[in-house]
Amino acid sequence: MSEKNQEGKRTARERLAQERERQRSQDRRRRTMIVAAAVVCVLGLAAVIGVIAANTKSDGKKSTAGPLLAPTGAEGKDNLAIPVGAADAPSTLTVWEDFRCPACAMFENNFRTTLHDLENSGQIRVEYHLATLIDRNLGGSGSLHAANAAGCAQDAGKFLAYHDVLYGNQPKETDDAFAKNSRLIELAGKVPGLDTGAFRSCVEDGKHDSWVAKSNKAFEKAAFSGTPTVQLNGESIFPKRGDEEISPANLKKWVAEANKGKQPGTVPPSQPGAATPSAPSSPPAGAPAEDGAPKHGHAPGTAPKKAPAAVHPSKAVPAHEAP
Repeated sequence: MSEKNQEGKRTARERLAQERERQRSQDRRRRTMIVAAAVVCVLGLAAVIGVIAANTKSDGKKSTAGPLLAPTGAEGKDNLAIPVGAADAPSTLTVWEDFRCPACAMFENNFRTTLHDLENSGQIRVEYHLATLIDRNLGGSGSLHAANAAGCAQDAGKFLAYHDVLYGNQPKETDDAFAKNSRLIELAGKVPGLDTGAFRSCVEDGKHDSWVAKSNKAFEKAAFSGTPTVQLNGESIFPKRGDEEISPANLKKWVAEANKGKQPGTVPPSQPGAATPSAPSSPPAGAPAEDGAPKHGHAPGTAPKKAPAAVHPSKAVPAHEAP
């Protein structure tokens, strides 16, 4: 073989080796780029998840997995009841409510004066329990957020006044406005001295979310038919007691019968029931129609100019029954 041919073959082998090395280099660069792109995607996904989590914490459904912190002064089993009235009152009214529930607003807005009169005269002690029935049935988180805010108001010693403001300004049932902490803080401005830094932090941090969740579990475990559930000394009185329909007059009569021969309780000077929030500019959501009837968790119709003498029970199936 001539020297010229040998040189040609060597040159060809070198070119082939160089080409193979170039190909390997390209493969290495391609793998590096793929790995880098994958890392960027993971980091980007983590950033997106972080943004979603941050937004959810402030505006969406709050987590209820935090430590269970009951509001100041909460009483009863597992500290799930918020008491209003004299501790030694001869009768106890137990009320299970949901701040998004129109029937609850109907009950509170029409019986508010009667309840406060009975509380302030030492006739009854009201124990409020909070549920999130509407959140489960319609979606959203307004029941949870409002209940947490009410717990925050209890920490400040202003539960009842804020409770009344929430029901006096309840949005439509399908409007989850109470899910917005900004709205709950805005309404706190209607209660003198409530809108403080401590209250805002409590609301925004969901301090009592786990407590609300536990209260709702107790509501579900009790197998109540819906909200509101109202009991006088353990006996159901809403929407009727026996054959008598609930009304402000009947409620006073029933309490008087239960308290016969008993001394009224001693109401503390700072009884919060004495403070009455300003009335809403328009009829409250959930007020009954003149010929309408409240249901557990739903009360359709427009509000009458005057509260009805009696609340007529509906024959329809409740719109928001408990399971």
